[in-house]
Amino acid sequence: MIRRVRTRVRNYVVEVAAVALRRATAQHKVQVFDDDVFLVSYPRSGNTWTRFLIGNVINPDDPVTFTNLELRIPSIYTFSNRVLRGLPRILKSHDVYDPRYPRVIYVVRDPRDVAVSFYHYNLKVRRFTEEVTLDEFVDRFVRAKIWPSVDLYGTWEKHVLSWTKMRGESEGFCFVRYEDMLRDPLAELKKMAALLKISPSPETLARAVELSSADRMRALEKTETGWISTKGTRKDKPFVRAAKSGNWQSALSETSVRKIEQAWGATMQKFGYELTSSPKLDRTETVVVFSSQNQTSADSCLVPPR
Repeated sequence: MIRRVRTRVRNYVVEVAAVALRRATAQHKVQVFDDDVFLVSYPRSGNTWTRFLIGNVINPDDPVTFTNLELRIPSIYTFSNRVLRGLPRILKSHDVYDPRYPRVIYVVRDPRDVAVSFYHYNLKVRRFTEEVTLDEFVDRFVRAKIWPSVDLYGTWEKHVLSWTKMRGESEGFCFVRYEDMLRDPLAELKKMAALLKISPSPETLARAVELSSADRMRALEKTETGWISTKGTRKDKPFVRAAKSGNWQSALSETSVRKIEQAWGATMQKFGYELTSSPKLDRTETVVVFSSQNQTSADSCLVPPR
């Protein structure tokens, strides 16, 4: 009983501290300029990997590391507006739709894999312990109550639709699936480069992909301990985990899978994520299952038809 109370008190302190720290950073009050590019995703959807890819395609002879990442592709949750004004203006964000963002690269990932990855990330940063089971976490994840007193990002579905419905067919928006990045990182990076208005050579693209491999990132994580996102976190929990798709199949219980699919099944199907159960779809709209073949060309940044 005493241990449980102590855990709850510690978790509350962590939550309050997290909110207090964010108040000192730009966050959703970030100052936006006309030529800014925002790299946006729901947490644990491949944002860090994408930052490596973009940073390495821009500077192939001076590779990105965890030590310099925040200075190359800075996060709006790390720095104040005053500091951000002096840094490169390709900015990481996890915020829901913000009409001020002029150009956006949006990364989406299967929410079942997101749930598994987000659970282990929260363990790593000590927001809770293994006393919270993965099944319990999925319940929080679906309700957007990952931390009892804080709702930072909304649900996965709300986050994805806020961006794709408002910006999906507009200029200055590049939609990328994490699974497609795994399948063909060169093609997806070429799409992102087009939005950045750069034309890297095939050799530069290939080098950026190599420098951003999961193996290299894991090796860097082991030797570079000063990155703000992992500083003071659990060493037994890696930040760069499997870097694969479909891990949910062995990690999630049938109950958790069903809970996610029942909550967001129709939206998951729209973005190409096959379900293990039959959701109650909204029959008033046509659902088009997305695959890379739905796109008009390898360079297309369009969101799949809805």
